[in-house]
Amino acid sequence: MISNMYLNFYNLKEFPFNITPDPKFLYFAKQHREAFDYLMYGITNRKGFIELTGEVGSGKTTTVRAILANLPDNIETALILNPSLTETQLLRAILNDLGLKPKGRDRLSYIELLNEFLLEKNAEGKNVALFIDEAQDLTPKVMEQVRLLSNLETDQHKLIQIVLCGQPELKDRLAREDLRQLRQRITVRYHIEPLSLENTKHYIEHRLLIAGNKKDRLIFDMSAINEVYNYSKGSPRVINAVCDNALLAGYASGALIVTREHVIKSIEHIEG
Repeated sequence: MISNMYLNFYNLKEFPFNITPDPKFLYFAKQHREAFDYLMYGITNRKGFIELTGEVGSGKTTTVRAILANLPDNIETALILNPSLTETQLLRAILNDLGLKPKGRDRLSYIELLNEFLLEKNAEGKNVALFIDEAQDLTPKVMEQVRLLSNLETDQHKLIQIVLCGQPELKDRLAREDLRQLRQRITVRYHIEPLSLENTKHYIEHRLLIAGNKKDRLIFDMSAINEVYNYSKGSPRVINAVCDNALLAGYASGALIVTREHVIKSIEHIEG
């Protein structure tokens, strides 16, 4: 009931600061636009391994979702969200996401089926991209299995483009001596930096606009934005959490202008 009154009070169509990675809310700050362009370039030009890193809540997953929504029709995709898998489980998860049903249950049969599929798609002029989220949690053995997938190629093309998406610890993992062969195969890299104060302001305004805010009926004043930025340090996920609770605080006080006081109440709520 409160949530409905919240939307009605601000005359919004939907919640502007949900933490789910909805690509339509993606705000293309310079770093997110560059990340999007780098990954699109790596995938469409068959660069093989691609690495995307950023702090928790920096917008990596939302960027990946936007890429998935904008890839050309000739690119098929598989998305692995849970990296806590064995080598065999990873292969089975990839096949499942590609809609393939293996006859055997061993790793060799999985790889043979995947290779047949990739060669078939290549013959059709199609490309295949695999996205692995939270890749910093992959074990060294699974990392090695991922590297071996890059051996599936023709004389002209990499048959599968692999995007490793993870927190900064992913770079540390890949710096290990036993993973140097994988590290050397990564040709496209991008690290998403936090938002600046100016971009935090534009980010908040963008999400309000997408959610239905018209003619600046609802605004966060500059004192509120400063407080959001100081607390969030430019992390989109934290910005969302703070702004969502600040809107609730604003609704409770009947305010269409969200101020520093509303943000402070929001932070106190988040901190418990």
